[in-house]
Amino acid sequence: MASLNTLRTKFGIVLSIVIAGALLAFILSLKTEMGFSGNDPRVGVINGKKINYSEYYNQYEQIKAQSGAQESDEQQSAMLANAAWQALIGKYVLEPGFDKMGLRVTEPERLSMVSGQHPSQAFYNAFADPRTGEYNVAAVGQFLAQAETNAQAQQAWAQLNEQARMEREIAKYLGLIKGGVYVNALEVANGVNAANNTYSGKWAGKKYSAVPDSLIQVKSGDIKAYYNSHKDMFKQTPSRTLSYVVFEVTPTDDDMLALEKSVAEVGAQFAATEELKSFVRANRNGKIADSYVSAAQLSEDEAKALLAGETYGPVLKNNQWTMARVLDSKMVPDTLGIRHIVLPYTQEALADSLLTVIKGGADFAQLASQYSVYEATAANGGEVGVVPFSAFTGEFVAALANAKRGDVVKVASGDAIQLMQVYRADKPSKHMQVATITYPVEASAATRRNAHNLAGTFSVNAKGSVEAFNNAASEAAVTPRVASLAQGERTIRGLEDSREVARWAYGAETGDLSEIFTVGNDYVVATLTEIDDNEYTPIDKVAAQVRAQVLRDKKYDYITKQIAGTTLDEQAASLGSEVADFDGVTFGAFYVNGPGVEPRLVGAIASTTEKGVLSAPVKGMSGVYVFQVDDIQTSDKQTAEGERVRAQAMAESMAQQFSVQAIQQMANIQDLRGEYF
Repeated sequence: MASLNTLRTKFGIVLSIVIAGALLAFILSLKTEMGFSGNDPRVGVINGKKINYSEYYNQYEQIKAQSGAQESDEQQSAMLANAAWQALIGKYVLEPGFDKMGLRVTEPERLSMVSGQHPSQAFYNAFADPRTGEYNVAAVGQFLAQAETNAQAQQAWAQLNEQARMEREIAKYLGLIKGGVYVNALEVANGVNAANNTYSGKWAGKKYSAVPDSLIQVKSGDIKAYYNSHKDMFKQTPSRTLSYVVFEVTPTDDDMLALEKSVAEVGAQFAATEELKSFVRANRNGKIADSYVSAAQLSEDEAKALLAGETYGPVLKNNQWTMARVLDSKMVPDTLGIRHIVLPYTQEALADSLLTVIKGGADFAQLASQYSVYEATAANGGEVGVVPFSAFTGEFVAALANAKRGDVVKVASGDAIQLMQVYRADKPSKHMQVATITYPVEASAATRRNAHNLAGTFSVNAKGSVEAFNNAASEAAVTPRVASLAQGERTIRGLEDSREVARWAYGAETGDLSEIFTVGNDYVVATLTEIDDNEYTPIDKVAAQVRAQVLRDKKYDYITKQIAGTTLDEQAASLGSEVADFDGVTFGAFYVNGPGVEPRLVGAIASTTEKGVLSAPVKGMSGVYVFQVDDIQTSDKQTAEGERVRAQAMAESMAQQFSVQAIQQMANIQDLRGEYF
C-alpha cells in the first residue's frame, strides 16, 4: 500500500518544489526594498503584494515539513528558501495571471491526470512503480483509502493536486505562447542561404588603436548623452558594498612544537597498546575504517609498515600528523563481480524463498528483473558490476569475505535486504582494516585568543568612518578587501562560510562597523561602505566604460572620413592598410581571417548577394573594415523543410523565454529576505 511515508520518501521534494522547477526561469533578477509592518518585517514584494516575515516563514516551514528536508548545510537551507519563495511567486503572480487569462484545470482534467490518461509529472513521481517505471493507478487508490482516516495524508494529497494543477496550467500557458509563433517563407529562405552559403574575398581596414587618443576629444557632455541614450544598458540589481579585513588564525612555531611533542606521546602509547580498538575510540581524533584495503591502496611507506605488523607514523602529511595500525586483516579477493536483488526489509520471507530457489538453480537475473525494487540494476538482471572489496563495509564485509564464485549470500542492511550473487572472484590477497589517529596542524587556543584580541583592538580603532577603518587596518597590518553583495545573494564571494556577514550587511547602514565574525578558521570585521538602490548604475561608476565606447564611436567617424577611392585597393591605401584575403566565412562563423572576432563584419559579408561589389564601411569591435566578396559557394546541406523545422523550434523557445522575462518584469518582484534567511 502506498503509505504517507512512502509517498513522502518517493517524492517529498516534489510535493514542495515542483513549482520551483517550473518557475526557476521566472527568477532571473530580483530587486529589493526593505520595509516593515509593525513587528512583522517585510521580506519581499511580489506583484504588489507585501510578503511579511510570518507568511514567508510559514511557507518555508510548510515546505520543510512536506519535503522532509533538513537545514543540514547552506546548500540545503538555500534550496528550502528558494522553494518557499518560488511557491509564493506561483501564488501571487501565476495564479492570478492564469485566472485572468481563463486558464483553468477542470475536474475532468484533474481526474485524467490522476488516472494517468494525461500524464502529470507530479503524480508520476509519487505513484510510479519503481520496478517497471510505469504509472501505478492502483497505488493511487491505496493511498486515497489511507487518506480517509489520516489527516496528514489528506493534506499531502491536497498539496499534490495543487502541484499537478499548477504544472498543467503552466503547460497550457506555454502551449499558448508556442501556438502563436510562426516562421514565414522569407525567414526560411534567409536561413537556408545562411546555412548553405560560404563566402570568400578580400578585405582592408584600420584598427581603432591605430588612431592616437590625443586626436579625439571626448567631452563630459558626450559621455552624458551616450549614457542617457543607452540607459537600459546600465540597469542593475540593487547592491551593498562592504570593506572587510581578515585576521588569519595560523599556528605559530610554538604551536607546532607543542603539537609535535603531544603527538609523539600519543604515538608511543598508540604503538604500545594491546587494546587498540578501545584506545582509538577513546581518542577524539581516532578512526577505525569501515572497509578493508589492500597494500596497493596505501602509500608505499604506510603499506610497508602495516604489512610488517608495525606502527606507521606519527608522520606529518598533508598538514596533519598521522599514525596507523592494522586492527584486523583478511585474505579476500581484490575484486568481486556482483549481481543483486534488493527487497524492502519487511520482505524477509520473500528473500528466504528466493534464496532457496536460486540455490536450486533458478535464473538469478530473471528473478532480479522480476522482484528487485532497485530499478537502476533490476532492468539489467541485477548487474552491479565488478566491485573492489574495499568498497564493501559492515555486514557486506562479513558476508562476502569468504564468498567464492557462484555463491549467493543474504545481507540485511539498513532498510533493505539484498541477495548477492558472486559471479567473479579474483585471487585472494591480504586486506587490512586500519585504525588511525590524526591531528590536524592548527592554532592553539592561545593563538586564537591573540588573533581575536587583535580583531578586538582593530574594531575599537576602526569605528566612525571608512577612513578610520582603513587607518586601523594599516596599523594592524591587514589589507582591506572590497566585496559587492547583490540583492538576493546569501554569501560573500571569495569568503567561505560568510552567510552571517552577508546577513549583517543587509541590515546595516552606510558606515556601520560589524561585530567580529568567525569565518572558517579566521576572524572577519567589516564596514558597509555603500548602499546602491538605484535602478541604473550611476554615471560616475560607468564613466570610464562609456568614455571608451564614445571614443570608439568617434574614432569610427574619424577613420571613415579618411576613406577615399572607388576600389578596395584605393580605400586600403587611404587607410594605410593592405588588402588581404578571407575565405570560409558563413553566417554562423565567429571570426574572419585577419580581423578576428568581428560579428558585424561576419554579418555584412554573409548578407552579400553580389560578387565584386565594394562594401560600405563596417563598424567593427576593434576597427573599421571594407571588403568585397569574390566568390559564393553554395551547398545543399540545409533544405527548406529542415530550416523551417529548426527556425520554428528556435522561435518557439525564444518566445517562451521572452514571455517569462515579461511576466517577471510586470510582477516587479523584490526579494528582501537577505537580512533574515
